[in-house]
Amino acid sequence: MSSVLSTGTSALLAFQRALATTSHNVANINTPGFSRQKVDFATRNSTSFSFGDIGNGTKIVDIRRVADQLAISRLLDSSGELARLQQLSSMADRVDALFSDTATNIAGVWSNFFDSVSGLSSNASATADRQNLLDSGKTLAGRFEQLNTQLNNLNGEVNNGLIAGATEINRLAREIAQINGAIGGDVSKASPDLLDRRDQLIANLIGYTGGTAIIQDGGAMNVFTAGGQALVVGTNASKVTTITDPYQPERLQLALQTQGMSVMLESRNLGGQIGGMLEFRETVLTPAQAELGKLAIGLASNFNDVHRQGADLYGNPGTDFFNIGAPRVGTHSGNTGTATMTASFGDLSKLDGQNVVLKFDGTQWQASRADTGASIPMTGSGSAADPLVLNGVELVVSGTPGTNDRLLLQPTAGVAGSLAVAITDASRIAAAAPVKGAASLANTGTGKLSSVKVTDSTHPNLRDAAVIEFTSATTYTIDGTGPFTYTAGETISANGWSFVLDGAPRTGDSFNIDPTPSGSSDNNNALLLSKVEQAKAFNGGTVTLNGALGGLTAQVGAAARAADYSLQAQQVITAQAQAAREAISGVNLDEEAADMLRLQQAYQAASQLISTADTMFQTILGAVSR
Repeated sequence: MSSVLSTGTSALLAFQRALATTSHNVANINTPGFSRQKVDFATRNSTSFSFGDIGNGTKIVDIRRVADQLAISRLLDSSGELARLQQLSSMADRVDALFSDTATNIAGVWSNFFDSVSGLSSNASATADRQNLLDSGKTLAGRFEQLNTQLNNLNGEVNNGLIAGATEINRLAREIAQINGAIGGDVSKASPDLLDRRDQLIANLIGYTGGTAIIQDGGAMNVFTAGGQALVVGTNASKVTTITDPYQPERLQLALQTQGMSVMLESRNLGGQIGGMLEFRETVLTPAQAELGKLAIGLASNFNDVHRQGADLYGNPGTDFFNIGAPRVGTHSGNTGTATMTASFGDLSKLDGQNVVLKFDGTQWQASRADTGASIPMTGSGSAADPLVLNGVELVVSGTPGTNDRLLLQPTAGVAGSLAVAITDASRIAAAAPVKGAASLANTGTGKLSSVKVTDSTHPNLRDAAVIEFTSATTYTIDGTGPFTYTAGETISANGWSFVLDGAPRTGDSFNIDPTPSGSSDNNNALLLSKVEQAKAFNGGTVTLNGALGGLTAQVGAAARAADYSLQAQQVITAQAQAAREAISGVNLDEEAADMLRLQQAYQAASQLISTADTMFQTILGAVSR
């Protein structure tokens, strides 16, 4: 009788606890990272009698979580990569929107500006057309500045993301280390819920940094970044912080604090959200800002070159239409010398927006690309008379460099924000040619003077009057100097101007070159200004300004699409990994309902055993009492 009662009681308690576990599974069906738990039953030790052994019921030997570490590791790897691509794609899409949306892009105001230049060429002396060009120039310069500001703001967002990410990484690492300590040296005795909690924290941590988690002897989990730097080892949690970039203080980097030192974590050694932000800054934001600055420099330089060749309504030579800044040169914070560099733009056809590291080896300066480390050819000594020349930039060195001192040249980064219209008076727009030519009315030949071209706008005698007189059909003088041999169709030039005659001049024919007077409606220089957008300014004279504008938009769009395609692929991979994990560890309501029904029936049967034992006991008591 006692055996029946004991057996029934053990079964009742075991099935009650099993029902509680099933209820726990159902209750946590929507809990992130929860692994379903399974109760393992075993027979209790039997009692030996002379006639044999009698069983004593059941007991629960383990309540374990159903999990596969391989599936968990696969999901962790996929989740870290997914977080990286989500961050990269999201931020790249924002840059793409800036350059492609009609409300914020360059293309619309660029087109309006050159339309206003063309309008001026139709009526060069009209005040309204001149003011329209001035206003369009200001709008275009304002759009360059606005876009550059937006890109700077995105850099600020990356900085803020690094600061917030460092705080969260440290919190997660500390809690994982604490759980490792709570688990101790025997993972088999750890609470399933505690193990789930640790896995979820690791998933969150890897979502920030990428990387892997490795189980060590005793069950503790060690977590490493994508580059192999330890974040958690047993009960020890590393600490990450933010530091300023040694070349660019306005940019933050993530660093690992170890033995009193801060070791910068390179973007290639990080995944997750942090890796995505750093990759965005290096592969999308920095190139876009550099190309935007390159376009602004090309516009300002080429437009100014042509504008200086003309004459304004006051009859004065043209000046710069746009103002633009110079390349940046940042000094490494660890330099021991006093060397600095002053940079200016040289041959724009060789201009490259890539950042360049300049390193002094103790004897001379060496140049290499900041992103790949590839060597870059450079000429010059660095003096004012013989500047260092590389990639369309000229550098003058001052101060004394120390061995291994480094500087960072940013040829075009941020320069777009400095673009501005240099003139405020519409009458100072140089729409006219500085000089004009005319044939003498007394000429008897068929020679006709077409437009006069300016070949050197800085020539001191450019606007001096000159007379070209033919002493024969094949010779001529300029202001009495000569004679010079003339061949039909050849260019006649002096004082920074040139022209070509159509037809055949005769002896005694003369042609006059005079400065353009004030108030002139001449539009020759305005016509040249309207063609500036087609100037082959970049890549060795193979890419026009208009082509560079289209290339910038295409470059940003291609980066955004590439990130989006990678994201879509990774979403599928992560979904498969999640499904594989859920197939093993996920809660299945149908299965839990079947278990609950089976355990309920077993619980009721165990209750009946106790009831039967009670009846047997009552029967014995009744027999004894009689």
